[in-house]
Amino acid sequence: MKKTPTLCYILLGALLSFSSCDLFKLDNYDEPAETLQGEVVDVATGERVLTDQSGEGIRVRLTELSWTGIETPTHNPDFYCMPDGTFQNTKLFKGNYNIRIDGPFIPLLRENTNGVPIADDTKTMEISGVTQVKFEVQPFLKVEWVDLPTVSNGKITARVKVTRAVSETDFRAKIEPMGNYEASFFNVTDIQLFVSYSSSVGYRARDERWSGKIEYVGSTFNASLGQPVTIQSIGTIPSGRKVFVRAAARINYETASIRRYNYTEPLEVMIP
Repeated sequence: MKKTPTLCYILLGALLSFSSCDLFKLDNYDEPAETLQGEVVDVATGERVLTDQSGEGIRVRLTELSWTGIETPTHNPDFYCMPDGTFQNTKLFKGNYNIRIDGPFIPLLRENTNGVPIADDTKTMEISGVTQVKFEVQPFLKVEWVDLPTVSNGKITARVKVTRAVSETDFRAKIEPMGNYEASFFNVTDIQLFVSYSSSVGYRARDERWSGKIEYVGSTFNASLGQPVTIQSIGTIPSGRKVFVRAAARINYETASIRRYNYTEPLEVMIP
């Protein structure tokens, strides 16, 4: 009579044991499917704050607060507003979140040099299904087209107007308590004319062969506030092409370590 080796029983028992453990269970967690939709508007005018769809644009940072026992929750991966000042994230777990945005406007979260909050206009809310949020902010500048750009010999000429969207008094009252304040923060440093084949034209999506700029030293731009400023592209854009242009301007102040531009809307330009 043949004897079944003891080793076979051991292996069979081990297999049955492993098959019942979590190692072989399917991951039954729901996929993140909640949606956050938002917009960023000028508190004074209700108009959307136009931006760049990149790291130099309006950054959106979500921190989930639903987890218990975590003293310092880590934030979700950052994402950015679209050029028209709206944003959307369709891959979120249901939960309670802090929503913070940083852009070319008075910071919503302001802290002193010791990291102690002195103002917090971020939003904390439940995200479930399709959740909508609106941020009302104080942009640094308003940049507008004076008229439609013109084209001659492969060069684009545009006239833009730059005005303050926040007063110097209000700017200083909110920024100075954060520490290390400098009067030069309020200076307009440059105006850009970004040119690109892409309709998402901006700082990142620009063609450096053609994009022009005007730089200003100190407070020299102050005399031009509210006045038409003429800016021109550089190089020669090939004829028969369609390009997109946007004008932008910024001040000498960083939000989240970046000096960010305020923008016009993009325009389409045909090069004859």
